[in-house]
Amino acid sequence: MNDTNNFTLQPGQMALSDLRAVWAARQPLSLAADAWDAIAASATTVEAIVAKGDPAYGINTGFGILAKAHIPNDQLATLQRNLILSHAVGTGELLSDTIVRLILLTKIGSLSRGYSGVRPVIVETLIALYNANIMPAIPCQGSVGASGDLAPLAHMTLAMLGVGPVRHNGVLVEAGDALLAAGIEPVTLAAKEGLALINGTQVSTALALHGLFMAERLLEAAMVTGSLSVDAARGSDAPFDPRIHAVRGQPGQIAAAKIYRELVAGSAIRASHLVGDERVQDPYSLRCQPQVMGAVMDLIANAGRTLLIEANAVTDNPLLFEGGEIISGGNFHAEPVAFAADTLALAIAEIGALAERRIALLIDANLSGLPAFLVREPGLNSGFMIAHVTAAALASENKSLAHPASVDSLPTSANQEDHVSMATFAARRLDQMAHNTAVIVGIELLAASQGIEFHRPLKSSGTLESVHAQLRQHVAPYDADRFFAPDIEAARKLVVDGALSASCKELFTVLHP
Repeated sequence: MNDTNNFTLQPGQMALSDLRAVWAARQPLSLAADAWDAIAASATTVEAIVAKGDPAYGINTGFGILAKAHIPNDQLATLQRNLILSHAVGTGELLSDTIVRLILLTKIGSLSRGYSGVRPVIVETLIALYNANIMPAIPCQGSVGASGDLAPLAHMTLAMLGVGPVRHNGVLVEAGDALLAAGIEPVTLAAKEGLALINGTQVSTALALHGLFMAERLLEAAMVTGSLSVDAARGSDAPFDPRIHAVRGQPGQIAAAKIYRELVAGSAIRASHLVGDERVQDPYSLRCQPQVMGAVMDLIANAGRTLLIEANAVTDNPLLFEGGEIISGGNFHAEPVAFAADTLALAIAEIGALAERRIALLIDANLSGLPAFLVREPGLNSGFMIAHVTAAALASENKSLAHPASVDSLPTSANQEDHVSMATFAARRLDQMAHNTAVIVGIELLAASQGIEFHRPLKSSGTLESVHAQLRQHVAPYDADRFFAPDIEAARKLVVDGALSASCKELFTVLHP
């Protein structure tokens, strides 16, 4: 559970609203008091296995294909430290603090369920890092999403050892210095702990959760801009009639149609052409918005259900169960995350693809009835001509990025790990896709807002006029050609920050379970 001042983590019981809140802003974190006993009991089981001396994978053996190598008790701490150092082989840009926060949170939640065999000090140290805003420096590349996110989670664990770089309050410093400044003791890993820390799907899950929450914002924003485009193009609201959607029965479509009806309700622009309009049907990019965006809504909801389960899950290996039994399995295989991320990629790409088509419609005087390229004196002015080209370029880029990552697999670890999920890339590419789509939706916001101004003094609905006024606080009307990129950036920011739909948030409660 969480409030505005503190997040109390109850292992296995986080809600999407909890994860969304942590994604949006860092809150002081604590662990539910009743979780500590399970952590301690699991650690005691590992100590008993070590004392007995029988080979147990991950505790007193090598790893992967080296599992047959038995390690003496006096070398177990070295074994775990070596595991972290050798597995910290990531490359590429560092993951953002937002993503790392989610990684820490979900790793703490997983270890705290008491099946991983780590001592309480391990969880305490992770919580201390989180609360001190010491974010491990985790390169974004180097994981195939099975045997867990080994390389990126090894970089996370380095910070606990006081090794390598971290970001402390946003500044890149050495981990040892940051821990010293925060009064956090570096840990010495005991048996099983290194493996428990680097096994798991927390990195791919955190990246996918980021993609999920961005997809929610994009969906909201695109439904708002799509509604503006309906009025700008003097389109019909008849396709939003609830009877159409009820007889098909798709839940997302029904919910989307209701949102569109409410967004355009009371539009004087719509009322002006209810009679005498010779057009029979609008193009699909206007008319089929409930069908497309409703399907997108369902995909996002399905992905959210999968990712919530994974965020609460225990995904390391081996696992310790009641009675001291240790069982090896494959919960680290991130196939559910890969599939969720791939479907989110489809959703994000389609949001942008449909918005790009509406931009194309609005700038085409033959289809929209508006001045060519949405500017007075076209010819002297190019207006939105090349802004649409940018939207088309990004929509095309998203089509390539939307190719499923989960269908690929390259065997690793001398063929011991002979099928992998590629979930980490599947999830990581969602951020780029989301920002591409945010630009497309931002351009539609500019174009549709320009379009409805050509219908003045008629006004759109109260809700859409509020959105229009919000944009005009940042971007002036496009009366003649000017440096256009800053306008697009301002509109993109409204989409990415969630500000575009903030004034009508109550319409989108169906998206936020």
